[in-house]
Amino acid sequence: MKEDFLHYVWKLQKFDVCKFYTTNNEKLHIRNQGSQNLNSGPDFFNAQIELDGQLWAGNIEIHVKSSDWYAHNHETDPAYDNVVLHVVWEHDAEIFRKDGDTIPTLVVSKHIPKNTLVQYQKLFSKKEKWINCENDFASVEQFIKENWLERLFFERLQKKETILLKELKDSQNHWEALLFKMLCKNFGLKVNGDSFFSIAKSVDFSIIKKCSQERQDLEAILMGQAGLLEGENEDWYFKTLKTNYEFLKHKFGLHNENVIFPKFFRLRPPNFPTVRLAQLAVLYSERDSLFSQVIAAKNIKDLYELFNLYGSEYWDTHYNFGISSLERKKRMTKKFVDLLVINTIIPLKFCYAMQQGLDVSEEILKLASEISSEENIIVKKFNALKHKSKNVYQSQALLQLKNEYCDKNRCLHCGIGNAIIGFKKEIPKQKHFQN
Repeated sequence: MKEDFLHYVWKLQKFDVCKFYTTNNEKLHIRNQGSQNLNSGPDFFNAQIELDGQLWAGNIEIHVKSSDWYAHNHETDPAYDNVVLHVVWEHDAEIFRKDGDTIPTLVVSKHIPKNTLVQYQKLFSKKEKWINCENDFASVEQFIKENWLERLFFERLQKKETILLKELKDSQNHWEALLFKMLCKNFGLKVNGDSFFSIAKSVDFSIIKKCSQERQDLEAILMGQAGLLEGENEDWYFKTLKTNYEFLKHKFGLHNENVIFPKFFRLRPPNFPTVRLAQLAVLYSERDSLFSQVIAAKNIKDLYELFNLYGSEYWDTHYNFGISSLERKKRMTKKFVDLLVINTIIPLKFCYAMQQGLDVSEEILKLASEISSEENIIVKKFNALKHKSKNVYQSQALLQLKNEYCDKNRCLHCGIGNAIIGFKKEIPKQKHFQN
């Protein structure tokens, strides 16, 4: 038996009777179970109970065994002086106040519905499962799953918001600079994300703005800071960019000592850092006030149009300097733009709206619903459990579910886990942008 299970039983009052007796045969009536305390101190504050008709107001402490009171040294902690009821699974010791009075104790093991207990034990008993509820996941009502996934989608965005706000502070609260950093990071995808992020941080955004009128200058800065213009190469375009970079490096006092140089290894040519940086340079030379356009975009079609760009003519026949290839426009594909929207645009829209006190949750949800579901091992395994992920909001929610609940055995905090155990946990639709 785990203590957090007893916390949830008490919080939701999941008992099969409404009349109780303490271990000293006092008639107990629970008027208010109190508010759960997630910090140090008693488990529930401001509870109200009746003992043999007398009203008591105070705190509730919960343990697996009564003797845990002493094991946790509560008898010497003043924070527990106002405990009016001790709730336990097993009563193995009397607990006393400082004045010598016995603290009333309720044993809940005999009051929990058998089915609830069986489901709880079933959920946590089996080992070597991908997730605890994999045998019951498909049986949970679709309405419960969809509401919980929507909640998890916004929970994941809130987690990303924390990261964005830190970067916003580092960018002197400049939203355009923040967008540039995050776009740069995600242009690098998984392999070169950290590298591209370090490139973005190595150049003040004011320099990017000054050079945005000349695409080649912008390309030279990005390639140069990435270390891609070092050494010698007889390629004419390499020499042109290198000359430009040396001039701009001196003009703006640039250095790249802290830059993580990008990798080419095991990348498909369209994802080479040279191609992605060239596309980023075109984006910032062709789109003025990009942040405003991103915030104004209401649907995926608008964003596809905004990112409908490709590298300069040189890159039509190259993936790297000095190595010719068949002619092909290096356009940003819809699949690539989808990744930018998932990892940069949607989190940024959410974060900006939160800071402005705006509720655009429906717009965010609609945008995420317009993009096809991601395909990764986690989504595929959930799909195998009879839940077909239809769009990005669901696939992002499933990642949050697996990483923050399933992997951490937080079934008692999960809407799906609660439904399986038998708790009638409310998962209300709510405004997600209230401060």
